[in-house]
Amino acid sequence: MPKPKHILVIRLSAMGDVAMTVPVLRAFVTQYPEVHLTVLTQPFFKPLFRAIPNVSVYEADIKGKHKGVFGLWKLSRALKALHFDAVADLHNVLRSKILKVFFFGKPIVQIDKGRQEKKALVNGQSFKALKTTHQRYADVFEALGFPVDLSQPVFPKKAKLDSKYLEHIGTDTKPWIGIAPFAAFEGKMYPLDALETVISQLSNSYKILLFGAGNEEAQTLESISNRFDTVVNMAGKFSFEQELDIISNLDVMLAMDSGNAHLAAMLGVKVITIWGVTHPYAGFLPFNQSMDTALVADRKQYPKIPTSIYGNSFPKGYENAIRTVAPSTVVSKLVASLK
Repeated sequence: MPKPKHILVIRLSAMGDVAMTVPVLRAFVTQYPEVHLTVLTQPFFKPLFRAIPNVSVYEADIKGKHKGVFGLWKLSRALKALHFDAVADLHNVLRSKILKVFFFGKPIVQIDKGRQEKKALVNGQSFKALKTTHQRYADVFEALGFPVDLSQPVFPKKAKLDSKYLEHIGTDTKPWIGIAPFAAFEGKMYPLDALETVISQLSNSYKILLFGAGNEEAQTLESISNRFDTVVNMAGKFSFEQELDIISNLDVMLAMDSGNAHLAAMLGVKVITIWGVTHPYAGFLPFNQSMDTALVADRKQYPKIPTSIYGNSFPKGYENAIRTVAPSTVVSKLVASLK
């Protein structure tokens, strides 16, 4: 059977998971320039795939015309018109499973999410580093006949920032530290009072850019930035694509176990992560980062960590687990990363 020349890649959500596909696709197209990839994802995520050769994006309107089984059937017909040869399902959820039924006869490989190993990790039966999500994505392509080597990553150049950016950020020459304090669940968020301690210790020597999304987060970050001369709120000031330009120019990003960590990592930026009730062993360490860049909560005090894979549940008494990562530890790790 001939090797596929055009592969449909499915990953519809969430932002961090979609961002984690980017380094894998970059490695793929570098190693197999004769193969075209079409990524099926949501419109908002399209900028993530800009400037990757041989990659195009097909936008899925999963809340509109592609909603439900009939909508997925219409989507499948539109996709078939692209004449892809195989399917790499990096999502493996009900929506992608239904969609794949309509692709009967095409070679299809779906991600193995390692649910049993992750269950053992959360239940405390095993505490060891599991396969990374990036490697799980790469395994899908290997099963289609394309082994992908992730050990020699290629990153895009820093975006050039013109006056519209610099009017807001400023033009001083201090190193830029990005800070993204929010996460989907409270158990993964560094408390804002502790974060302000970090910022106050850094603000004299560094330019600090705060990242977030939504009105509430933007207001919180605005109030923090107003208290420090060298701190700038980015939330709600630029489009998603423009934020990616800015992130590419950071010297380091401080983030939670969240999407912003993966956005910075896919752009080749150093990332320091803070982990509360989740743990990097579940496979979500940002790309090309080491465990040395992950600041994890104290498992002697909180032995049930990770209490869940995504941070959406934890036992009573674990609300403040993330506070065991001291602000002084965060500051020293960030400063060391800039040397």
